[in-house]
Amino acid sequence: MVFRHPVLIFITEKHGNYFAYIQMFNSRTLSKYTLLLGQEEKSVIQSFSASVDRKFISLMSLSSDGCIYETLIPIHPSDPEKNQRVVRSLLLKTVVSGNARNGVALTVLDKDHLAVLGPPLPASKECLSIWNTKFQTLQTSKELPQGTSGQLWYYGENLFMLHGKFLTVVPYKCEVSSLAGALGKLKHSQDPGPQTVPHFVNWETSQGYGLGSQNSEQSKRILRRRKIEVSVQPPASKQLLSTIKKDSEKHIEVELCKFLAIKQTPDFHTVIGDIVLELLGRHKAEPSFYPRNSLMQLIQTHVLSYSLCPGLMEVALEKADVQMLQLCLQQFPDIPESVTCACLKIFLSDSVQEEKMEEQMEILHNGFNPEEENCDNCDRELNEKPRDAAEETTSCPVIPKRAALLNAILHSAYSEMFLLPHLKDIPAQHVTLFLQYLYFLYLKCSENATMTLPGLHPPTLNQIMDWICLLLDANFTVVVMIPEAKRLLLSLYKFVKSQICICSELNKIEVSFRELQKLSQEKNSRELYSIEVLELF
Repeated sequence: MVFRHPVLIFITEKHGNYFAYIQMFNSRTLSKYTLLLGQEEKSVIQSFSASVDRKFISLMSLSSDGCIYETLIPIHPSDPEKNQRVVRSLLLKTVVSGNARNGVALTVLDKDHLAVLGPPLPASKECLSIWNTKFQTLQTSKELPQGTSGQLWYYGENLFMLHGKFLTVVPYKCEVSSLAGALGKLKHSQDPGPQTVPHFVNWETSQGYGLGSQNSEQSKRILRRRKIEVSVQPPASKQLLSTIKKDSEKHIEVELCKFLAIKQTPDFHTVIGDIVLELLGRHKAEPSFYPRNSLMQLIQTHVLSYSLCPGLMEVALEKADVQMLQLCLQQFPDIPESVTCACLKIFLSDSVQEEKMEEQMEILHNGFNPEEENCDNCDRELNEKPRDAAEETTSCPVIPKRAALLNAILHSAYSEMFLLPHLKDIPAQHVTLFLQYLYFLYLKCSENATMTLPGLHPPTLNQIMDWICLLLDANFTVVVMIPEAKRLLLSLYKFVKSQICICSELNKIEVSFRELQKLSQEKNSRELYSIEVLELF
């Protein structure tokens, strides 16, 4: 079909030359094209198929050398009545055995996929193969031990072919062509290989090869009964939802694994959201029921969001399940700022097992006596006894477990206007600990230390600086009154002061370069003149 009008395409052969004819029924024109075979001039075209886009008819032919060639024919030729020449270009190499003479067929599935019928090797049996023409890869194949007649059709996401004495229907839906899918590494998708329908059409029955009418009627009743059974059977998602209402956590986890192994449907994300809501609803009715493993599996499907299941993070906060909260922060793009701050409070609280904060402060303070309240003495001590930078940057104030949790907070999306009010509710000791960790990350990033930052996804320097500014904007009047935070604030002040000096010197250098650039431009444009117009009011 070309623009909803039927088109007839056929190929003829005369003395080893091949000709393609295009019959357009809307304009009643017949165009003739000579197919130039190129280097494969001795090959014979065994099968062909075609697809249409806006400008060209893509004619694909399977030759006796086992290769598939493509010919682009314009839909609107310049001279329809003139015999035109078109060249065949190699599309896929050696998809079937070159010795195959019978049982070879080709059909186009979509713009990037082909179905080929034929033996892939000289001694092998016939196979149905699906090829990706965009990435030149074999997507899937199915062996046909009973042989074929070389006839293959594709209609309504179903492949039809003769397998032995039966007409076999193979459902196959082409996925969107991508490199990950072509290599079999598409995330969270199962192999969409062809699955043969268990019911076949018996040609002997239809053509009257001696089978009685009683057998025919019986087979019809069996097919009708099976069809009714299939239609009555509820979808897998409804079965799983009914299982969640009454079965144990272990059984639900097993059934969920089976469900996730099924091929995904277009409404997969809404189905997963319904499953999460059903699990949370039962947890609300039965507080002892907490299917943590099932919820973790559902979060890792990468289709959930906070707006789809807002109660999930509330339950995780109630249970102080830091691992689930970390996964939600990594997966959900729409977490409210209030929930982000609630997660931060739990990550900084004593629920995360860690060394005492006093021991951690000794590492950062490095000899500082918090009883001294004179800031001038602290500043003088900083100048007189500079700390070893290597010792400072290699000692993290938190253990790796808490560092990974805090990194998830740093990566979360937020709006500064809505985040600041909630940051003011964080206890001052927790703010100090978080600032110590951010300062540690800042030192490592600014000094380009070779040691990797904690966690699988370390934050960037911009994220670190943004959170330092947010914490100080929200809690500076409180933090400045804490003796344990004096050393940290003075260190931050020293670093900011040094950064200002560096920026000032860079600005001076930039001004100098601009002046040199102006002098260079004036030197190159001495022979030119300009006209300047002044308007007087």
